[in-house]
Amino acid sequence: MSDNGKVDKIKGTVKETAGDVTDDKKLKAEGILDKTVGKVKEAVEDVKDTAEGVAKDIKEKFDK
Repeated sequence: MSDNGKVDKIKGTVKETAGDVTDDKKLKAEGILDKTVGKVKEAVEDVKDTAEGVAKDIKEKFDK
């Protein structure tokens, strides 16, 4: 899982909450965007990890 994704999600949650509390729609929207970016980064990292695992499995089968 991506640490950068986690940071973006946390940063987004803070901004979104601050936007709610202060009634700042722009800040809230930035928070929602940051959270979405964080989720995408985590998803990309998960796909990358899965692809690396599959490639390793295939390589091991051919090395036998």
